[in-house]
Amino acid sequence: MSGTARIVVVEDDASVAQLVTLYLRNAGYLVEHAATGERARALFDEVKPALVVLDLGLPDADGVDLFNELRARADTPVIALTARAEDAQKVAGLDAGMDDYLAKPFNPRELVSRVRAILRRASGMPGGGRVLRVGNLSVDPARHEVLVGERAVALRAKEFELLEAFCRQPGMVLTRDRLLEDVWGFAYPGETRTVDVHVKQLRDKLAGADAKIETVWGVGYKMVAPAT
Repeated sequence: MSGTARIVVVEDDASVAQLVTLYLRNAGYLVEHAATGERARALFDEVKPALVVLDLGLPDADGVDLFNELRARADTPVIALTARAEDAQKVAGLDAGMDDYLAKPFNPRELVSRVRAILRRASGMPGGGRVLRVGNLSVDPARHEVLVGERAVALRAKEFELLEAFCRQPGMVLTRDRLLEDVWGFAYPGETRTVDVHVKQLRDKLAGADAKIETVWGVGYKMVAPAT
């Protein structure tokens, strides 16, 4: 579980708000909902959330303007929700300093995963910002950079989060269910093949690393450091 971090979800679509709230609460967060910009301002001051999930298409407020207003009050992380047709608004939001965005329709599990990652970095959890090194493999969570020796490795978001999970606990066996919970944000039975596919992709991209992701048959995987 994720402790008792408070999150304000600002979303005027009741069905989307209900889904997001359900998944975030199941992940262990305390969630408050605002359907308007006016209510969002009041909740922000009242709750002092650890993070805001902000729909940019509110009926009574420009999403970017509302973000700027909230950010002026506190340096609270914000994840924007946008419609696919709102590319200009999306770019404006990121340029304004929003921490992340998801285009609708989106997978709520991915939203939970992104919330988890942002709060981990923001809270300064042990190892949250330091560079992780296993053999000649280095992972920089703050810069979202991976090096094998001197070679930069480009990873997709989920591949990076999976590698980070392994490098934070080298030598420890991580089950597929544990990885689903930590990386994808929600345990959903029957989808452990997702982990296997991403591990294979990681192994291919990390060619040349002397640290290896080994399979523990019937259990999961572990990151093995080179012998010294």
